[in-house]
Amino acid sequence: MNDREYMRRVRAVEGRLYRVAQAMLWREADCLDAVQEAVFRGWMKKEALHDDERFEPWLVRILVNQCRDMLRRRKRDPVALKTDVGREDHLCEDLHLRLALRRLPEKYRLPLVLHHVEGYPLADVAAALGIPRKLAASRLHQARDALRKLLDGGDGV
Repeated sequence: MNDREYMRRVRAVEGRLYRVAQAMLWREADCLDAVQEAVFRGWMKKEALHDDERFEPWLVRILVNQCRDMLRRRKRDPVALKTDVGREDHLCEDLHLRLALRRLPEKYRLPLVLHHVEGYPLADVAAALGIPRKLAASRLHQARDALRKLLDGGDGV
């Protein structure tokens, strides 16, 4: 894949990439940074992609790893932790749903967002998260149950 084709494909999915980052990071500046870094890392490694049909899940996987790296660094930075409190995100229109999603652990929230919000098929969700398809299906099922409980006023997971 040449540089022009790579950038064409990135532009086609950049909205999805941002929303995936948003499901993990919440802060707009962090989301933008993560997407930019993932696009750069993907560009640097584009020769390693052997199946162009798998471009999107491959790039989402790079983004997920980048977001996780940022979260690990944030946990070591007490100033960053304090600035997270009270931040508003724009993942969903409904505040109740948004807050419920935020309460889900990442391992459940991410498959839910990838599949139901972004419309990725289960196989692509599994590939993007680097987990077996059955585990992705199980987490998706658990996420729906936990979200339902949270929305009904329960404890979720």
